[in-house]
Amino acid sequence: MITGVRGTLEARGTDWVQVGIGGVSLQIFVPPSTIGSLGGISDQVFLHTRLYVRDDEPVLYGFPNPESLSIFQMLNNVSGIGPRTALALLSSMGPKALVAAVVSEDLAALSQAPGVGRRSAGRLVLELKGKFSDLGIIPDDETPSISPVDREEVATALMALGYSASESRRAAESIDASPDLSVEEKIRLALRQMSAQL
Repeated sequence: MITGVRGTLEARGTDWVQVGIGGVSLQIFVPPSTIGSLGGISDQVFLHTRLYVRDDEPVLYGFPNPESLSIFQMLNNVSGIGPRTALALLSSMGPKALVAAVVSEDLAALSQAPGVGRRSAGRLVLELKGKFSDLGIIPDDETPSISPVDREEVATALMALGYSASESRRAAESIDASPDLSVEEKIRLALRQMSAQL
C-alpha cells in the first residue's frame, strides 16, 4: 500500500498532479480545491495517499492532510459513492463543511456536489452521521457554528455576488459567527474572510 508520496511537483491539471520521485513520475488525483495550496512547479510536496484499482488500472488519490484522507476513505465505504464522487464532495465542500453537513443532515448542501443527488446525500447521512467523531473534526457535542438555514442564505447571497457555488459554501460554513448575528452580518463576515484570503 502506498500511504504517502513525497517528491517534486512536476505538472498539474484540473484534478491531478504529477509528482517526481527518484526518476519516477506519479500521477495523483487530488481535490481540485487543494491544488493551489501545493505550491508551484518544482516545489517539494507531500501527499497522504490511497491506491484504488479501477477496471484493473491502479489509480492513486492524494490529500494534504490525514483527516481529508480518512474522510475520503469513509465516503468510499458508502454504497454508491466511488472515489471520483468522494473526491468531488471533498473538493466542492471541504472536509469541515462536509462533516458539518452530514452531522446536521443538510441534504441540500451535500447534493450540490457533482454526481450526488438527494438519495445519495441521504445515504451519506444515514451511514456516516455517527462515525465522524472519531476523526476529531466535530466532537459529538459540537454543532456547526451556523445553522443550515443561515448557511444556505449566506451561500446564496455570495453566489449572487459572483462567487462560485463551492467557494460560497466553503465560506458560509467556515465563518465562526454568534447565533445572535443577523444573516446580513454573517454575509458581511463571510465577505471579509474571503477578501482576507485573496
